[in-house]
Amino acid sequence: MASERKIAAPAPNPETEAFWDGAKSGKLLLKKCAACGAVHYYPRAICPFCFSDRTQWQEATGEGTIYSYSVMRRVPIPYAIAYVTLAEGISMMTNIVDCDLDRVRIGQKVKLVWKPSEGGPPVPMFTPIS
Repeated sequence: MASERKIAAPAPNPETEAFWDGAKSGKLLLKKCAACGAVHYYPRAICPFCFSDRTQWQEATGEGTIYSYSVMRRVPIPYAIAYVTLAEGISMMTNIVDCDLDRVRIGQKVKLVWKPSEGGPPVPMFTPIS
């Protein structure tokens, strides 16, 4: 790819600091509730399903499926934004990268890749599995 989109650095806070530390190590971390067993994303201390504060970090497999996507073309560098449903069952909004944007499809299998941000931790994105 001749040029890459610049990614703004995320602003970690006390609830998400461990997530971004994991990103620096190449690990996609999710929260799992010890009370109800539900996995959730985005990272937060309270379970959004049962409101328990007994949440724990777990590493995701980094594999998923495109649930929905849209290609942004009226910008200097086109890109795809998508909801990816991970193997763990949660969906996350992300970008689909390192591929022909005309070949992106709903139901397509994807894997995790990390893209650098401007002066911050890397950001999780996904690329199609060949």
